[in-house]
Amino acid sequence: MKHTVSKALEYVHDDARLLGYLSVPEGDRLPAVLLVHDAFGVSDFIKGIAEKLAGVGYATLAADVWGEGKVLTAESEIGPLIGRFAGDRKAWMGRLQAARAALAAQPEVDGERIVIIGYCFGGASALEYLRTVGDVRGAVSLHGGLDLVSEDWTHAPSLRKALLLTGFEDPMAALPKLAALQQSMNNAGVDWEVNLYGHTKHGFTRPDSDRANKPQVIAYHAQSDKRAWAALQRFLEESLMVAS
Repeated sequence: MKHTVSKALEYVHDDARLLGYLSVPEGDRLPAVLLVHDAFGVSDFIKGIAEKLAGVGYATLAADVWGEGKVLTAESEIGPLIGRFAGDRKAWMGRLQAARAALAAQPEVDGERIVIIGYCFGGASALEYLRTVGDVRGAVSLHGGLDLVSEDWTHAPSLRKALLLTGFEDPMAALPKLAALQQSMNNAGVDWEVNLYGHTKHGFTRPDSDRANKPQVIAYHAQSDKRAWAALQRFLEESLMVAS
């Protein structure tokens, strides 16, 4: 593991103050990851992922979509916030563009070598960013909420790459929706891959998923978590380790 330095990173979009979490290994012209949080925000879980990615060589910014570094603790807060951004995709993608610019502006970062990844809400965010903005080398969705992802990929950048890591039993990534999304990406010429994990539900990378008390919907799965991390590392190496 590389020595890393982590810190809060403030940036803005329109009038919103956004508070991300930057973790950077030693070096310069580093490949980078824009990490988008799940429904809970830039939590300790997300910060831990940023640090883990930095530890294997990727400058990583955990982007703040909710604003002010807000971390949600109540289930009742989640739906309204997700609904707000799903209904205002310009603001949703704008906040991610601001995060990408903040990451690319770091002196250690090679701004041409960035991949966007995300968990749950962040997985949908990563795919929507690839579909609508596309100024990244690829996108990875880990148990993404696929209902939030549009099936119109007509204008998506055709040379970009996508990796979807999802559970066979995830109701937020139902198989008909997954199939439709695969067809849309394929028609658009996206270089896509799906890893579908058996006996695996939503939120399978979070060891604390049982706190939701919805075992039929969300549950940690250690083997799928391990496999997804290995697939993510392979994708990042394939996408980022060749300089522009």
